[in-house]
Amino acid sequence: MPLRRLIQVITAAVAAALVISGCSGSGGAAPVVVGETKRGGSVTVAEVNAFTSFNPFSATGNTDINAKIGNITHSGFYYVDNTEKVVRNEKFGRIEKVSDRPLKVKYTVNEGVKWSDGAPIDAGDLLLAWAAGSGYFDDADAKSGTGTTYFSAASDRTGLAATAFPEIGSDGRSITLEYLSPYADWEVAFDVGLPAHVVAAKSGLNDEGDLIELLRDSPRGDAKRPAVNAPLKRVSDFWNTGFDTKTLPPDPAMYLSSGPYIVRDMNPGASLTLVRNKDYVWGAEPYLDEITVRFTGAAGAAAAALRTGQADIVAPQPSAGTEGLFDGLAAQGNTVERYNQTGYDHLDLKFSGPFAEKDVRAAFLKTVPREEIVKDVVGGLVDDAKPLDSHVFLPSHPKYADAVRNNGSAEYSKVDIQGAASQLRGAAPTIRILYNKDNPNRVRAFSLIRESARAAGFTVEDAGLGSSDWVAALSRGAYDAAILGWIGPGVGVSRVPQIFKTGGGSNFTGFSDAEADKTMEELASTTDLGKQDELLANVDKRIWQDAYGLPLYQTTGTVAYSSRVTGIKPSSGPLGVWWNVWEWRLK
Repeated sequence: MPLRRLIQVITAAVAAALVISGCSGSGGAAPVVVGETKRGGSVTVAEVNAFTSFNPFSATGNTDINAKIGNITHSGFYYVDNTEKVVRNEKFGRIEKVSDRPLKVKYTVNEGVKWSDGAPIDAGDLLLAWAAGSGYFDDADAKSGTGTTYFSAASDRTGLAATAFPEIGSDGRSITLEYLSPYADWEVAFDVGLPAHVVAAKSGLNDEGDLIELLRDSPRGDAKRPAVNAPLKRVSDFWNTGFDTKTLPPDPAMYLSSGPYIVRDMNPGASLTLVRNKDYVWGAEPYLDEITVRFTGAAGAAAAALRTGQADIVAPQPSAGTEGLFDGLAAQGNTVERYNQTGYDHLDLKFSGPFAEKDVRAAFLKTVPREEIVKDVVGGLVDDAKPLDSHVFLPSHPKYADAVRNNGSAEYSKVDIQGAASQLRGAAPTIRILYNKDNPNRVRAFSLIRESARAAGFTVEDAGLGSSDWVAALSRGAYDAAILGWIGPGVGVSRVPQIFKTGGGSNFTGFSDAEADKTMEELASTTDLGKQDELLANVDKRIWQDAYGLPLYQTTGTVAYSSRVTGIKPSSGPLGVWWNVWEWRLK
């Protein structure tokens, strides 16, 4: 399938094992019987990453665990199920296509839908989400470095950027977006984000009405005439980083919920506990009263937690050599499921510093031992594991083989130390590689890359950081290359421009290609799937030709859960088992 996305999240596993105290299922109210099904009780889930932000929509908060917690503490107009189908939530509100030419879409929140502090979810919240996701006010010029980018949203802005200022409905609960050009992903382009009344108050405004007025009165950004909008920048600066935290904020306004669960407490780097939002009626009612998330790290620690009853559900990042762990869990009566994720690990090079020249980038890529990395990290987990040879397609997609034949990936199919050294022409660049030092898979990949690159004359420095710090460094850290992962739910095509378009929300490398940009703009307005694949293949070729980096391998998902829980239906997308948390229940 193609690597298409709704919200793209960075995947990062933690290796440091955590000793989990207490037994799962011991807290929360006693279950009550509803028909044949128990309602109530609690479960413990072992996840690999530490929580870092209540804003999973920002570039720095856009990680897998933040998105999972964000998913169950936020509600919206739709969700994506485990079959990659977009499901409307009409208990929350309505999405109405008003017209096709021009494309107009109206979003209306139902009356009575509210934040956990009692404030209604309304047009102000919708307007803030649009402002953050559209880039409407930006006047930054990526080439000259002048101007301002206000909201650092992780998602692609190609669609919402082509909208006029929204029309606010007289009911105060709706906005209408008018697209200036057709947009293929309109159905999944927009949803509610953060509480506008909180962002307004924390940015120094009197109330949400002031925020609406500020957005309405601020002109559209113009890179030819940049001018800093100070009040708007205070709002966007808070939106960008104000919700980032490793501890539970003293002000409950900082972690409001509009979904089935509310965060109750946090143990930094160790655990997070959520309890049922008793006011939540604008979506499926959850069965469980309480969910504790333990950040267990490596696969071995997660497996041990399930085996000893300290966790009910575990979703570790597996690696070669961990197969026996899960075989043992299954033998104990636990359910173990493996599946291919819509994600991949990759090595990206920044288009600056020692990698400003294409020849140096190409030389470094020739040293990367992808086959050895695949063997060490995922060998044994999947049959006939091979390096991934496309930046935009996964092997199961019909276009993959054709794209690989034509995209130029063959140049890097084998390690070529002599060719790399020749391309360096006597130079000895120093390369700093950023990665998650707590992820054993990334540690192993880094070690193999460093050892091989040294043979060609590169000096490779370890710029790795811990699991709660390295993601933030992607956008502001001092490094030359990064080992990371992307994963998406498989709907839409906006994931590609998000990463590869000039100035894209998750373009951390500085890659900029005018022809690729033009192709991605055409992609955004193309609804024909065959044509989309052709355009994606063209973008893929441009990326390879510029020695952008290397895809390493498609990631494999694993979930294991005890016999005391049911309703677990893993998704190949970024939410994994969390997409249907309302169906989790005790047997």
